[in-house]
Amino acid sequence: MAAFTIAGIRFSALPAGSLLPSSSVSARSGQHGERSSAGLSLLSRKGATRHWKIFAGNSSYNTDSASTAVTSGKVLVPGVPIDEPPNPTVSTEGGEAVSNDLQVSKDRIQMEDKAEAKEELVASKVMVSEDGENEGAEGLTQTDESDGTLETAPRSIPPPGHGQRIFDIDPLLDAHRTHLNYRYTIYKRMRHLIDTHEGGIDAFSRGYENFGFTRSETGITYREWAPGAMSAALIGDFNNWNPNADVMARNEFGVWEIFLPNNADGSPAIPHGSRVKIHMETPSGIKDSIPAWIKFSVQAPGEIPYNGIYYDPPEEEKYVFQHPQPKRPRSLRIYESHIGMSSTEPKINSYASFRDDVLPRIKKLGYNAVQIMAIQEHSYYASFGYHVTNFFAPSSRFGTPEDLKSLIDRAHELGLLVLMDIVHSHASNNVLDGLNLFDGTDTHYFHSGSRGYHWMWDSRLFNYGNWEVLRFLLSNARWWLEEYKFDGFRFDGVTSMMYTHHGLQVAFTGNYNEYFGYATDVDAVIYLMLVNDLIHGIFPEAVSIGEDVSGMPTFCIPVEDGGVGFDYRLHMAIADKWIEFLKKSDEHWGMGEIVHTLTNRRWLEKCIAYAESHDQALVGDKTIAFWLMDKDMYDFMALDRPSTPRIDRGIALHKMIRLVTMGLGGEGYLNFMGNEFGHPEWIDFPRGEQHLSTGVVIPGNNNSYDKCRRRFDLGDADYLRYRGMQEFDQAMQHLEEKYGFMTAEHQYISRKDEGDRMIVFEREDLVFVFNFHWNNSYFDYRVGCAKPGKYKVVLDSDDKLFGGFGRIDAAAEYFTAEGWHDNRPRSFLVYAPSRTCSVYAPCED
Repeated sequence: MAAFTIAGIRFSALPAGSLLPSSSVSARSGQHGERSSAGLSLLSRKGATRHWKIFAGNSSYNTDSASTAVTSGKVLVPGVPIDEPPNPTVSTEGGEAVSNDLQVSKDRIQMEDKAEAKEELVASKVMVSEDGENEGAEGLTQTDESDGTLETAPRSIPPPGHGQRIFDIDPLLDAHRTHLNYRYTIYKRMRHLIDTHEGGIDAFSRGYENFGFTRSETGITYREWAPGAMSAALIGDFNNWNPNADVMARNEFGVWEIFLPNNADGSPAIPHGSRVKIHMETPSGIKDSIPAWIKFSVQAPGEIPYNGIYYDPPEEEKYVFQHPQPKRPRSLRIYESHIGMSSTEPKINSYASFRDDVLPRIKKLGYNAVQIMAIQEHSYYASFGYHVTNFFAPSSRFGTPEDLKSLIDRAHELGLLVLMDIVHSHASNNVLDGLNLFDGTDTHYFHSGSRGYHWMWDSRLFNYGNWEVLRFLLSNARWWLEEYKFDGFRFDGVTSMMYTHHGLQVAFTGNYNEYFGYATDVDAVIYLMLVNDLIHGIFPEAVSIGEDVSGMPTFCIPVEDGGVGFDYRLHMAIADKWIEFLKKSDEHWGMGEIVHTLTNRRWLEKCIAYAESHDQALVGDKTIAFWLMDKDMYDFMALDRPSTPRIDRGIALHKMIRLVTMGLGGEGYLNFMGNEFGHPEWIDFPRGEQHLSTGVVIPGNNNSYDKCRRRFDLGDADYLRYRGMQEFDQAMQHLEEKYGFMTAEHQYISRKDEGDRMIVFEREDLVFVFNFHWNNSYFDYRVGCAKPGKYKVVLDSDDKLFGGFGRIDAAAEYFTAEGWHDNRPRSFLVYAPSRTCSVYAPCED
C-alpha cells in the first residue's frame, strides 16, 4: 500500500474519512471483535485481537483521577456541583441532559462573598512590592546561583485576597469601586465554585488528564464534551473508519466516552500515529470532527482537511528534557519569531532547524527570551497562527511534538526563556478542523449569534462564562507550561476579550468610564484573572504578557490586590506613534511627544516596549526600515557603492528609534526577527487567487514563499549596510544586559528641547543623549547628570562598526562639573553629531 510521511510519522494512503465496506470489518459477536490496523502505526502488531467494551455510567471521570472529587459515593462530573449549583443551565430533552453549560448568574450573586477558601496556604505567591520589583516567595523556589537556574519546590495557588489594594495604588479607581468590587466578588465566587466542585484550579486545569485520549495500564479512554450531539462514535485508521465499530456512550452531562482495552499482547488498541476523528450525529447533520483535546494533527499531502493523530510514542522515542528552565530575568529582551518563516530559503522551516540555526543567533544578539508565534495548530498558514484549530496540538508543519520539546530544551541550555504566543481570544471558524459547530450547535464553546463572531477577524469568540470553556482554556494554558516547559505566554488579542465591542471602531481616550461599564466583558476579565492565578501559582517563574491596546487600569496588578494579574502589558501605542511620525519628515517630530508616548504608562504596571513587531512587517504595511529608506534599499545597501541621503538618514534614525524605545519605553523590549538589521520588504504568506461570492477576484502570489522567510544572510554580510544595523542592535542588547537600565529604579528626563531637537535622560547611572536634528551637530553641549566623576562612551550609534561616520572619539573622557543644569546637580560637555545617540557611563580610573 502506498504511504507517506508527515512530521516523522508514517501513514498509509487511505484517504481521511473514507469508509470501507462493512464486509471488510470483521463481524462482531456480542461485545467482542477485531480491529483493522494495517500499516497505520509505528507500534502496530499484526494479527492482534482486541476485546472492547464501552464503560457507560453517570460519570465521565475515573474514580482514581487526581481531578476527581467524590462525595457520598458520587463522582463529580464536569461543571456540575454535588449539591445545589448556583443557577445551573442543564436543560433536558427526552430525559437526558443536553448541556452542562454552568453559567454563574451574576445578578444573583451578593456582593459579600461567603466563599473564603479555608485551606492553609502551602506556599506564597510571587508578590509585587511597593517599588514594583519582583520578590520571590520564600520556600517556593530554590535558585542555583552557579548557573542561575531554578529547582521547583511544591507549588500551590493561594486563596483570593481582599482585592482592595488597587484603590491605594490609584485613588481615581475609587469612583468605580462598585464595578471593581463586583468584578472581584464574581472572581472569588468562581474560585469558590472551582474549589468546591473541582478540587481547586490545580485539579480543574488538568482537564487533559481526563478529556481527549488518556492511556492507562489496561487500555485507552476517549472522552469528549459534546452535549449537542445525538450520537457519537470513535473512528480512524484503527477501525477502518467504521462509524458502527466503536460507538460511544453519553452521560447525563453531555460527555461522550469509550474505553478500548489493550490487545491480547498488551499493545494499545489504537497504534501510535493512527488518524482518528469523532463521528457525530448533530443538529446540523452528520459530521466527522478532530477531537477537541487532540495532541497532534496533520494534513496529508493533497488533502484539504486535517486529521487528528493519536499521539503516544513509545518511551524510547519520547523526548526527555535535559536542562532546567532558566530563572526569569529582571528585564526581558524578547526576540519575537515564527518557526516557519525563520529560514533564509523560501520554504517552511522546522523546529529542528530553528533549534540549530536560529537559537544560537538569538543568544549571540543578546536577547534573553524568544517568543514563538503560531505554535498551536492552525489549518490556514497565512493566519500567522492566530486562527487556531487544534489548541493542544503543536503545529505539524514544523515537525513533531518531540522536535518542539528539543527546541525548548536547547533554548534553556542557552539560558533563553521560551514564551508562547497563545491565542485564547478567539478561534478559527473552520468547521472541518476546529471547534466551530463542533457538536453541531452554535453555542458549544462560543457565544451565539453576533456576540460569538468577530467580524473583522472572521473568527469565533469564546463564551468565558461557560464552565467547560473555562476548563478547556485553563487546561490548555497549563498543558503548554507543563508538557512542553514553555516559560510563559504572550496572550494575543486581550483587548478583544475584555470588551463586548472588542475594541473595534472605539478610540480609547483614558477616561475610566471606558474601562468599567456595560461594555466590559466581566466573564472574560475573570477568566484572565483565573489563568494568571494558575500561571503564577503553579509556575511562579512563568511570565504572562497581555496584548492590550486600551490601557485597562489594574491590568498588571496582582489578582490578590484586585488586578487582572499580568506581569507585563505590550506597550502597543509606541509602534503606532512611530508609524505616525514616519509618515512625515523628521523635521516635524516633536521631542516632547516622543517622550510622552514612551513614558505614558501606569505606575507599578510594567510594559514591554517595541518600535515594531510582526504587525508592522505584514504585507500592506511597512517596517521602520522600509518607511525610512523605501526603494533605495534595493540598490544602495552595498558598501562598495556610494550611499544616498535617504539611506544615511534611514540607518541613523533606525538606530535612534530603537534605542530611545528601549531606553524609555518600558521594563522589557521586543523585536521581531530580522527587524534588528532592517529587514527589507514585507511578509507575504503563500496564497492563491481568491474568488469571492460577489465576483471579486483577489490576486494571490502564486503560492510563493519568497517573501515568507527571513534573510538573515543580509545582516551577516560584511559587505552590506545591514550588518551595521545588526551590530548596533546587538550592542544595544548587551549594554542592557550589563547595566540593566530598563528596570533601573532611577529615571530622570532632564531635557526635551524642541529647538535643538535634543532628548537627554538618565537610567540609573547611565546618561542617554539623542540629537534628532537633521542638520545641526553640537560641540560642547552640556548635559546634566547625578553622579560625579568621569564618564566614557559605552554606546555610540555613529560608530563606524554600526554604519556611522565615526565622529565621536571612543577613547574620550568626560569629567563632571558641579552646579545645577537642567535640574541636575552636575553636568559634563559632550559632542552630539546630528542624527546620533550616545550612552555615557561613569568609569573608575
